[in-house]
Amino acid sequence: MVNSPDDSHVDSGHRAADELFRTFEGMIQSGELPDGMPLPPEREIVERYGLSRTVVREAILALSNKGLIEARPRFRPVVRKPSFDTALDTVGNVVNRLLEEESGVKNLFDMRVMVEVALSRNAATQANREDISRLKEALEANEAEIYNMDRFFETDIQFHRILYEMSGNPILPSIHKAYITWLQPNWVKMPTRPERNQLNFESHTAIYNAILMRDPDEAELVTRKHLSDAWDQINNILMRSKP
Repeated sequence: MVNSPDDSHVDSGHRAADELFRTFEGMIQSGELPDGMPLPPEREIVERYGLSRTVVREAILALSNKGLIEARPRFRPVVRKPSFDTALDTVGNVVNRLLEEESGVKNLFDMRVMVEVALSRNAATQANREDISRLKEALEANEAEIYNMDRFFETDIQFHRILYEMSGNPILPSIHKAYITWLQPNWVKMPTRPERNQLNFESHTAIYNAILMRDPDEAELVTRKHLSDAWDQINNILMRSKP
């Protein structure tokens, strides 16, 4: 099939954008463009490579979609060293669309339950003295903020974050960060009354004690109960928001 003149022009533009993408990708991977360095201004790229602004913007978008740069409106794109954080950020828009589906939030929350149950069991058998100390500090901070609605939420997140960090697996803290980003719009709608905070703190205490006593079965049990209670709250919010 012979392309029309318009089709040929579009194909040529895509090829040019692909070539520019590969050029910058190579510069990033080689370290010529190190982590944190902004890309040259758009005008400079246009002049240096003899390309249109449309082609340059297509290549920049592809770099952003691959997690190689961070592109924000009105700012020059900045090189980002590939990491688990950037990998999960890259799929963030897709996940957010999936969360709009009827079972989207439930599916994501179920995955969180599976991960955190496994983390609690692992912590009960593998946590060292430093891990236990960090978890205790997070628990104490959580208790201190029961009557401070905003701060309690932050200390709640920190308690769970430490469970992810205790594993020693660098992927898991990034997964926790992604969960916060994806689920927070629903979490912030949950009740923040002191009595609700007290119940959450007591659940955290039960998780801590199970880990301290090296009891993986109890750690799993209390973690499941804690997250089941949390899901009930989120689900109530989702049901009320339905038309």
